[in-house]
Amino acid sequence: MEVVLLQLWNAMQGIPHVRAWLAAGWAVYLLGLSIWIVLQKREPAATLSWLISLAVLPYIGFFIYYVFGPQRLERHRARRRIRARLPEPEPAPTPVALELRTLAQATSGYAPTTACNIALLVDGCDKYPALLDAIARARHHVHLEYYILEPDRTGHAIIAALAERAKAGVAVRLLLDAVGSSRASAGFFRPLLDAGGELAWFHPGRIWLPWRRPWVNLRTHRKLAIVDGVVGFIGGINLTDEEDPRVRPDAYRDLHLRMQGEIVRKLQDLFIDDWVYATGRRDFIYALACAMPDACDGSARVQLLASGPDSPWEAIHRLHVHAIHAAESRVWLATPYFVPGEAAMMALTSSALGGIDVRLLVPRMSDSRLVTWCVRSFYDELLAAGVKVYEYGPRMLHTKALLVDDHLAIVGSANFDNRSFRLNFEASMLIDDVAFATTLSNLLSGEIDDAVPVHAKHAQPLLTGRLPEALARLLAPLL
Repeated sequence: MEVVLLQLWNAMQGIPHVRAWLAAGWAVYLLGLSIWIVLQKREPAATLSWLISLAVLPYIGFFIYYVFGPQRLERHRARRRIRARLPEPEPAPTPVALELRTLAQATSGYAPTTACNIALLVDGCDKYPALLDAIARARHHVHLEYYILEPDRTGHAIIAALAERAKAGVAVRLLLDAVGSSRASAGFFRPLLDAGGELAWFHPGRIWLPWRRPWVNLRTHRKLAIVDGVVGFIGGINLTDEEDPRVRPDAYRDLHLRMQGEIVRKLQDLFIDDWVYATGRRDFIYALACAMPDACDGSARVQLLASGPDSPWEAIHRLHVHAIHAAESRVWLATPYFVPGEAAMMALTSSALGGIDVRLLVPRMSDSRLVTWCVRSFYDELLAAGVKVYEYGPRMLHTKALLVDDHLAIVGSANFDNRSFRLNFEASMLIDDVAFATTLSNLLSGEIDDAVPVHAKHAQPLLTGRLPEALARLLAPLL
């Protein structure tokens, strides 16, 4: 084969016009794609990375960009119609974090509201019993939306609980990401479907058509559960043994929230939005709205943050950056994947240079060596600015939380990286409450105490240390 290719190349060398046509074709290809990518209006680093990739990998690079490159989805009109059918309680206005709440509503579309009960659930050993208990108490409906539901011990327990409620006449709707939950077979869901439950897939594989870009890179990373409109769950814990230390000693370290109050209506709203988008079915919305019970009065000020490629505003990204800039005493960030853009990196380093207590908690080793190298490529700049960096291990840190000062927190599904901020459909919670912030502060303090502080980590030979990290940093905008 190599001999044939070599002979073909040598033959082409003797045909000047063939070489000229190939060069012209490559130039036209590169120019056309460059214009297309520039018109996407992405960050300069991301744009440059894609251009370099396409230039180095002619034609193959186009296919990669076409499948995995950034895309926009249009869902706004349907979303507004759906929300108009649901009650929109107005929370009492408060002066606390008014600018943040206004920004969140303008970019995400969800008004600030309240919660009467917020429980911080640590790992699957806290979350799964709480979720199973809520499902067992369901009398009207159970709605779940998850990125990963594995056909393991945890997954079978969830399906069994949902099937039991469906047999009892409870409306059960399960929405799963087609990529994240791809290991679950049709037989795994049979008990739920036979009992009358409903299953839908978010962005399943579709017939390949040249004029329709695939959805391979646009996933729902949300982890939501709503039971009877009374109890809601949101956070970063999927439904898998991989996040339950009772089953696996190496289970991920992660957080989730159990909430009650008016905020549950917003979680319901978001689920319905995604369910209608995935299925096209709206027939149950009016009956569901009529069945929503009165919520308990709450004192905790909360706001749902939802973002995805269907909006250009990057709501969760903006709220993180704005909250960091607004900090007066501390910024503590825990994330499994730290690949910040220019704005986020500037916010963290500026706060640290301004005397704010800025701490970053990341895994000692993530589930991707490339991502670990990329994260470590930011250490020099962070440490130079005064940011305290800690690596947590040996368990994989999967916590996604931001704590600002003594009252403000963001907890949810979004990582601190380009994929979560721009490509995934994510859901997080903005919480303005001293009691909750204190609970989160105590938890993060313990994890920081157990972590290893990073000091001059990169005082090592170029080829064995910094070179892989430099290459990973180059690929960061594409991750």
